[in-house]
Amino acid sequence: MTESMIFDMMRQGLWVAVLIAAPLLTVALVAGVVVGLFQALTSIQEMTLTFVPKAALMLAVFWVSMSFMTSTLVSFFTDSIIPQIAGG
Repeated sequence: MTESMIFDMMRQGLWVAVLIAAPLLTVALVAGVVVGLFQALTSIQEMTLTFVPKAALMLAVFWVSMSFMTSTLVSFFTDSIIPQIAGG
């Protein structure tokens, strides 16, 4: 295995990690901004107000996008990692 193949596989792995994390991070960002805006407008500074909606939305998005995440990770392993292991 050459150095360029290792770098290419690492680049693909990082891209898969970005694809898998993007839905959760996007929802956390949007929920944080919305809750922060609501807190700024109403002057309510409750700590659980930021945590509970964000956690609930992230759990819902994780449940919805779990099949996408699993299929992306499985296809990465079957297309990239396992042939490199089997090929030596």
